[in-house]
Amino acid sequence: MTARRASIAVVFVAASALAQAQRGPAPDPLIREGVTVKLGPHTHAIPDGSVPLVPNVGIVVGSRATLVVDTGLGRRNGEAVLREVAKVSRNDQLYIVTTHFHAEHTMGYTAFPPSAQYVNSTIQEAEFDEGGMRQVATFASRSPMTTELLNGATRRAAAVTFDREHVLDLGGVRARLLVVGPTHTKGDTVVFVEGDGVLFAGDVVMNRSFVGANQNSSTKAWLAAFDRIAAMKPNTIVPAHGDIGPGSILGPLQTAVQGIQARARELKAQGKSVEDTATAVQMEFQAQQPTWARANGIAALARSAYAEAP
Repeated sequence: MTARRASIAVVFVAASALAQAQRGPAPDPLIREGVTVKLGPHTHAIPDGSVPLVPNVGIVVGSRATLVVDTGLGRRNGEAVLREVAKVSRNDQLYIVTTHFHAEHTMGYTAFPPSAQYVNSTIQEAEFDEGGMRQVATFASRSPMTTELLNGATRRAAAVTFDREHVLDLGGVRARLLVVGPTHTKGDTVVFVEGDGVLFAGDVVMNRSFVGANQNSSTKAWLAAFDRIAAMKPNTIVPAHGDIGPGSILGPLQTAVQGIQARARELKAQGKSVEDTATAVQMEFQAQQPTWARANGIAALARSAYAEAP
């Protein structure tokens, strides 16, 4: 690492540490009850309250079945979700969908009855088989509370699997499941509630935030996912974490990712190395949106764009 890159890294780490100190200790990752909001005739969400390791949970109620999108971190959170479901639905038939395989999105399903059908892509199933329980162990080690929440956590195999797209007819309302990865994960899945115009976007679309890119991400796949989402014309977007927003939150994020791709290609054409490109793009785009979260994903996205450049 050059001295310049090392100094930049120190600045990022120091800024992150300062921000954490200002926020104070992280609250316990517990899904709140009594805060469920209605987003459409059939669609509800339990907001995450901006608490780390808590997802925005979706509840879609049809005339014959109810769908839950993401279930929280462990049995206790899953039980809270089920109590919220009971407030808005009397259906016996339950479906579960997870936007990706990470523990705060999946492990609440241990609280769901055996009759609840977990619907998942073959890609996401394979991701969990490869590293899901290892990640559960990592999450469990974060604090005494996460240890407690994930005690007894176990894999729940999908009852219904699909390749890239699946439609759930809940009775009077349909939910379209689309695999759009490799983005945040290989099996990232978005859920679009037709008619209500509500999109559960997982970690693919964030509100006032950069994307959570990593070494497995594809910039091309992310931009293609944005195109597919834009074509659906959602009225409301529910990201995995952070504030729920109107469909228009997609635009600024799409522009940012397009800009990162274009800048990485430009620097590659100038003969810059991948690491020099990642460092420059990180600095430039974080400066453009200094209040956006997940700035640590910019460099990974730039590396992806560099690798994919012609």
